[in-house]
Amino acid sequence: MVVVEQIFPSLTWRIRHEVMYPDHPLDFVKLEGDFDGIHFGLYLDHELTGVVSLFVKGEEAQFRKLAILQHVQNQGLGKQLMEYLIDFCKIQHIRKLWCNARTNAQEFYFRLGFRATDETYQAHGFDFVKLELDLG
Repeated sequence: MVVVEQIFPSLTWRIRHEVMYPDHPLDFVKLEGDFDGIHFGLYLDHELTGVVSLFVKGEEAQFRKLAILQHVQNQGLGKQLMEYLIDFCKIQHIRKLWCNARTNAQEFYFRLGFRATDETYQAHGFDFVKLELDLG
């Protein structure tokens, strides 16, 4: 059984750390604006298994740190979490959703309707591209 719900920011940190930056200290995955964001957790059989964080500014929102635990990746859980996030944004009348995605993950976002922009950069040993999704 899969359930997505809003969670407290600190609940995202363990999964962000384990999935995205396991070789860095835990503080590395804490975002300066975490307590200003809206955070969602995906629970698989009552276990927190995936997280994503949303930061809204007017009619635009950025999501950050989408992470699904390694042992359950490629089972559609990231897609379910993102579909929930997209629906939430539509209800909130957000017109554009965007992220800075690792280039090796951009195909996942393309399948959800995101498009790549010309904005790219490198950080922490990864290549990133800004992706956008128009919602209205």
